[in-house]
Amino acid sequence: MWNKNVCLTNKKTIFVIVIGLVCTLALASVWTSEEPIPVMEPPVEQVKEIDSCEIWVPTKEDIEYQDSMYTIIQNTQRDVDTIKVQVQQIIKRLDDVQ
Repeated sequence: MWNKNVCLTNKKTIFVIVIGLVCTLALASVWTSEEPIPVMEPPVEQVKEIDSCEIWVPTKEDIEYQDSMYTIIQNTQRDVDTIKVQVQQIIKRLDDVQ
C-alpha cells in the first residue's frame, strides 16, 4: 500500500486532500477547549517618586553645549534652504532652455 506512487494531479488525490482540509477546518472551528485561554496582563510599573536631588540641573558647560548644537542646527537649516533655492533656480533655467 505505501510503495505506490501518488500522482498529485489525479482527481482522487485532489479530492482526498480537499476533503481532509475541509474536515480539519470544520473540526477546528467547532472544537473548543473546556478551560478558557489565560490572558497575560502586562506588568504594572511602579511609579517612583522623584527626589529633588535626582532632578538634572544643567551646568554652564551643558548649556553652552546645547547652545552650540542649536547654532549648528540653525546653520544647517539655513544652508539647506539656500541649496533648495539654488536647485529651484537651476530647474527653472533648465525649463526655460527647453
